[in-house]
Amino acid sequence: MSERQEHARRLFAPLGGDYDRVGAVLSFGQDPRWRRAMVARVPNDGGSVLDVATGTGLVAARLLARGHRVTGLDQSPEMLAAARRRFDGHVPLVEASATEIPFPDASFDHLTFTYLLRYVDDPAATLAELARVVRPGGTVASLEFCVPQGVWRPLWDLYVGVGLPAAGRVLSPGWHEVGRFLGPSIRLFYERWPLERQVELWQAAGIGDVLARRMSLGGGVVISGIKR
Repeated sequence: MSERQEHARRLFAPLGGDYDRVGAVLSFGQDPRWRRAMVARVPNDGGSVLDVATGTGLVAARLLARGHRVTGLDQSPEMLAAARRRFDGHVPLVEASATEIPFPDASFDHLTFTYLLRYVDDPAATLAELARVVRPGGTVASLEFCVPQGVWRPLWDLYVGVGLPAAGRVLSPGWHEVGRFLGPSIRLFYERWPLERQVELWQAAGIGDVLARRMSLGGGVVISGIKR
């Protein structure tokens, strides 16, 4: 596990118990909406789906409710413990890194991942690894934070720079640390990988028909495409 990945694991390790509720509150209810939009990109065909960076299983639960056969994968044992409580053995859960997925090529019909690429050293190589385990014609869909444009950018800067850390301080030391981390993390990622370059990475990984939809005034983005 790289230093960047280990930092992500430590950062979110204490949050599994209240991650779902607090994440929804701190995003003003938008995080659940974004997850629904991402899941809606996956064909409702009852196929097998690998949910990468599954965390506490929020996306996996939505996929399961739609009749998919779901496997969750995450590098955090603490987050997976929360997912195990949620699913009570009904969803296979694998502790592994998204950079080295322990499944053969074309193992799954579809794949989803959430808030992942900011935490890996090489987004291009990680996307190629994600695409590797999807059959040709399958859907790959993701959710990530985004940086608003135009008049909304100053408000976003104010919220992630002041509001998130302050809210986190009220909740717990762990959430305070996350609140301080998120704004700079998102900003730096988009300085290096603007949305147009991310789409190019998807295409280079063998994913076609890539669609990117900004949501909530640009605070989130759902990206999806078809494995070639």
